[in-house]
Amino acid sequence: MGASVSWLSGFLWSKKEIRILILGLDNAGKTTLLYRLKIGEVVTTIPTIGFNVESVTYKNLNFNVWVCCSIPPLQTYLTSLQDLGGQTSIRPYWRCYYANTAAVIFVIDSTDIDRLGTASEELAAMLNEDELKDAALLVFANKQDQPGAKGAGEISEALKLAELRDRNWSIVACSAVDGRGVDEGMDWLVQTVQQDS
Repeated sequence: MGASVSWLSGFLWSKKEIRILILGLDNAGKTTLLYRLKIGEVVTTIPTIGFNVESVTYKNLNFNVWVCCSIPPLQTYLTSLQDLGGQTSIRPYWRCYYANTAAVIFVIDSTDIDRLGTASEELAAMLNEDELKDAALLVFANKQDQPGAKGAGEISEALKLAELRDRNWSIVACSAVDGRGVDEGMDWLVQTVQQDS
């Protein structure tokens, strides 16, 4: 009996590391999203070069958040959430962080229509990597607080998300600045990661 209680207690309170990456083109709002999750407000950011590490708690899910060249429990999950910088020169290094990734948050600037094709190509190339074949995908169609922002449906079509047959994915229109849509997306992500682990 004592061993059973000990095992159950260990199971319920054990920490499991889950890695989640935040990716997207430069100026998409990845770091703004990171700090929206971290402190619930907007901070002044500069383009991510190198990396920063933050601890984030979202609905009982604890994250170690990496902003790199740049979620808890019913059972306590210790998650690495990495925000990888999106400048062209940095994108080839994204793959250095793919190993053991449970989910990818891909952030899109919904006002930058000229670069939706580039974002689509980068997303497709990334999702073809073997190390990400089982990773869930959350697309945040960001900057919904700005005039001219395209909705989730238009962004989904531009990214060809409907063609993703063997991947658990969702797209949510959001604003990392005012927070709208962020909880909806993160709730989906937490539920998905917990189901898959």
